[in-house]
Amino acid sequence: LQSTRHQDYCKYDIRNTVGNIPMEWYKDYPHIGYDLEGKKIFKPIRNKDELDEFLDKMENPDYWRTVQDKMTGADIRLSDEQVDLVHRLQQGKFGDVNFNEYEPAIDFFSNEVMIHPVTNRPQDKRSFIPSLIEKEKVGKLVHAIKMGWIKPRRPKETTPQYYDLWAKEDPNSILGRHKMHVPAPKMKLPGHEESYNPPPEYLLSEEERLAWEQQDPEYRKLSFLPQKFACLRAVPAYSRFIHERFERCLDLYLCPRQRKMRVNVNPEDLIPKLPKPKDLQPFPTTQSLVYRGHSSLVRSISVSPSGQWLVSGSDDCTVRFWEVSTARCLKTVEVGGAVKGVAWNPNPSICLVAVSYDDTVVLLNPGLGDRLVCTATDQLISSYEEPEEVMDQSVQWAVAEGEGHEQGHRLILKHPKTVRQVTWHGKGDYLACVMPDNGSSLQVVIHQVSKRRTQNPFRKNKGLVQCVSFHPIRPYFFVATQRYVRVYNLIKQELTKKLMANCKWISSMAIHPGGDNVICGSYDCRLAWFDLDLSTKPYKVLRHHKKALRSVAYHRHYPLFASGSDDGSVIVCHGMVYNDLLQNPLIVPVKVLKGHTITHDLGVLDVTFHPTQPWVFSSGADGTVRLFT
Repeated sequence: LQSTRHQDYCKYDIRNTVGNIPMEWYKDYPHIGYDLEGKKIFKPIRNKDELDEFLDKMENPDYWRTVQDKMTGADIRLSDEQVDLVHRLQQGKFGDVNFNEYEPAIDFFSNEVMIHPVTNRPQDKRSFIPSLIEKEKVGKLVHAIKMGWIKPRRPKETTPQYYDLWAKEDPNSILGRHKMHVPAPKMKLPGHEESYNPPPEYLLSEEERLAWEQQDPEYRKLSFLPQKFACLRAVPAYSRFIHERFERCLDLYLCPRQRKMRVNVNPEDLIPKLPKPKDLQPFPTTQSLVYRGHSSLVRSISVSPSGQWLVSGSDDCTVRFWEVSTARCLKTVEVGGAVKGVAWNPNPSICLVAVSYDDTVVLLNPGLGDRLVCTATDQLISSYEEPEEVMDQSVQWAVAEGEGHEQGHRLILKHPKTVRQVTWHGKGDYLACVMPDNGSSLQVVIHQVSKRRTQNPFRKNKGLVQCVSFHPIRPYFFVATQRYVRVYNLIKQELTKKLMANCKWISSMAIHPGGDNVICGSYDCRLAWFDLDLSTKPYKVLRHHKKALRSVAYHRHYPLFASGSDDGSVIVCHGMVYNDLLQNPLIVPVKVLKGHTITHDLGVLDVTFHPTQPWVFSSGADGTVRLFT
């Protein structure tokens, strides 16, 4: 009986006889331990592949409760009690069903004093004597700590360890991991013909549809027929959708792609590095003086060559002379019309001011400053002798007499049309006047004061002349029409250059004292700087003003230029011209000067610099002249 029972036990109980070791060690062997006779206990044959597993899962109703025993490798079907136990443990409950976790607590140490103690065991003897074994152990540990054999434990580092996965790769290799990514070509975006409600011109007529059907698919312009539906709900599924997706996937998979080298430009590098305005001083920053007295807009101002006096001409038919340093009006000369332009003679040995109003230009001697210069100027005018042959001139010269002479009038020049601008040559003998008139050839005249002679330099003018200017050192004459500035050589009597301003209507012009640079202001808010040696097109176009530019000016000695506009502001810029021909001019806006109030939509009408100081004068529509220092 004993032996049969032992055989039955061996038949069923192939328990693991190898003890508590990791079963991975037997992973590659067909057996799992040994029985009592020393024979190998073979694992159950498991040659199920994924398909068998799947079929077993589908067909075996007990699949979900079958577990593989790692010790024996056998499949065990869990009983209901075991499944229930697993569920209970998963939910965090006690394994035993009958265990009551909420037993009523028995308060041993209650607040009531009882006659019997809870435990009545007498204390041991050892509880009264210090332990020798503990003393010995503590002594050893203290000695080990003193000798440095025992060190305190390091605190665990809780910070996660990150590392760069590609750090060891050569960054310069062309086959770097991320460098060879080539983006997929983008698909063409759908057009109107793909709409569910396309415009009628996209719908094909019957003949076009028949022609489309007869064409080979590769020759068709459209791969589908445009259709019209009443609403989006009525649109059916697109029949070729999967086909087209598949073709797109094939294209992406099979088509060769090309890498495009993208240039990454830092936006900071595109902005030119300009010096700070603080380093470019001196330039005018504050409004120092206001010259009040005119009752209407002041169209033109001019400073004497010494820088001591200022003349201003206004629409109130007066010309006023001011002392620059005190803003005191020293003299007021009334003329017979609204003054369009004033110009002080730049020659310091002649004291003359040209004033233009209506069709008349008056040469005034203000009688200010050095008395010797004033008398010498009067003598120069009175010493004129008329030539024997009197030439017919388009302009009549007359000497002022009577009341006009007392006011300072010396010569009166009557022109055939209204004069808009007057400007002197640097030597002070020639005076140019502009009479804008589109139909006429007589738009610019040049007067020679010493010989009282007038000449018309142009047989015919190309366009409406806006303003003219003499070159400061060379015999050149600049004529600005609406779109162009023409530079004429007065000795050779020919056109030297034609500058294209790239703006709609030029309003004003100034020439750099060095003579190689010109600035033009225009009514379409632009200021164009020309470098005559560089090109006939603008070297720089500045759009700093919000409204039309009325006047521009260069300083005679400092690298400054200014522009006045209808937005009521004067913008002063640093414009350094270098002697080195290879170096381009440096243009930096440094200051916006405000002070004029806008009157009748007009702001600053004229700007001019002081001849020696870094000061700028501006005249405005509010009837004032302002000095910024």
